[in-house]
Amino acid sequence: MKFTAARIFSLLLILSPFFAFAQEPASLKGWGVEANLFEGKVIKHTVKFHLPIPEMSTGLDINLAYHSYGRKEWEERRGYPFLGIGITYTNYGMDSVYGRCFSIFPNLTIPLIMGKKLEWTLRIGDGMGYVTRHYGRIPISDTLNNAIGSHLNDYASFNMDIRYHVSKKFDVQAGVNFSHISDASYHQPNLGINLAGSHIGLRYFPGTSNPERIHHKLKPLSNRWLIEGRVALAFTQSEAPSGPLFPVYMGSVYTSRRWLSKNKIFGGLDISYHQSIYSFLKNNQIAPGEEPQNSYKTAIFAGNEFLFGRVGVMLQVGFYLKQAALKQDIYYEKIGGNYYLVQREKGPIKELFLTGLLKTHKTIAELAEFGIGMGF
Repeated sequence: MKFTAARIFSLLLILSPFFAFAQEPASLKGWGVEANLFEGKVIKHTVKFHLPIPEMSTGLDINLAYHSYGRKEWEERRGYPFLGIGITYTNYGMDSVYGRCFSIFPNLTIPLIMGKKLEWTLRIGDGMGYVTRHYGRIPISDTLNNAIGSHLNDYASFNMDIRYHVSKKFDVQAGVNFSHISDASYHQPNLGINLAGSHIGLRYFPGTSNPERIHHKLKPLSNRWLIEGRVALAFTQSEAPSGPLFPVYMGSVYTSRRWLSKNKIFGGLDISYHQSIYSFLKNNQIAPGEEPQNSYKTAIFAGNEFLFGRVGVMLQVGFYLKQAALKQDIYYEKIGGNYYLVQREKGPIKELFLTGLLKTHKTIAELAEFGIGMGF
């Protein structure tokens, strides 16, 4: 990895505007900024990935970081988590094929090993990325890029750091990183791009990276049971590039139980109806008259939701009871989150939330669903 003195100096220039905030640290308590320069290599993750591999990919990662200190009760319940909003620029190294990616994503830093001067952390984030080039026939033909089918994509980021605390305000770090972009089959082709590399960076807090914590007189929340349901809508494109978009109608009914006052374990039933499968069967005269019953799936699932105030981060695994005519793996995964519009301990409707989930089969994304749900 060739991080020159000039590049390290550029990090200082990037962070220099934030140094002025040091005069009023109280207004920025818990807030800081980090900047990482990274270099890496595109990974050929499937035999269908025919794009030329650039010699080197580079980029800049800026993270607006917040070390919570107990302003809200949930911050203490979760152990004062380290949150952030990342903004990343990626130059894949071959503009004529890959273009460049501009992304923004919320993230969570998980401490693995903590020391007085050294720490080992994992940062996980997921959000949206805009790619400047994608597969297309018009107005400019670019049929070489069979990895990205649209400008807008899901952007997932993983950073592992060894960090040295120079002072209460200033840290330096180095580590490895991995990112993935794809559009969840909203447009084809959709192989996605995986990038693995390493980085160096600086982190600066106008006040302190570890503000004095507020301790509340917390009472454990009841380990209550809820009956919950959600409805959602997704869109997928036919396998042919630039083909038609088809809706997927989805519904879920499940029970949940809160535990440790900060998590919800849940399990229930998923059902989905796929218009694209119905059209495929109809157009190819497969199972005439039985297209509808061969176009839906049912599954049982279980998972856990990690609660951060009004935001819940969900991990879910499901197993099919019935597959549609076009079969996939017998199990699937969902990852995503809920945003709670209503959170009550009493009353007929205890939760009302917006939901967004990415459904995958191993490393292959099937769809991205968005909807609304309730808890009773």
